[in-house]
Amino acid sequence: MRTESPKQSFTFSGLLCSTLGHDYVVTRKITNHINEYRCTNCGKEVTDSMTGRLEILTSKTRQLNTSLADFFQKKMRRKIPVSYEKANL
Repeated sequence: MRTESPKQSFTFSGLLCSTLGHDYVVTRKITNHINEYRCTNCGKEVTDSMTGRLEILTSKTRQLNTSLADFFQKKMRRKIPVSYEKANL
């Protein structure tokens, strides 16, 4: 039995990104070093990996980024200001 794989449709934006590269903009800031990006031409979503490279944003990495963002926000709210810390030494 022969099955056909779905054919990818031709889009100008896909051709533009494949020849010139993606034009990523930050869509969500997770921490100081980790962001989520989206290509303005084709809509591809990526995120920073632990090694500093870009990887495709899957549902698993999106869930990890959400958990990390929640943890980071709680940590920043709990952090003591540096000027207060030096005054009590």
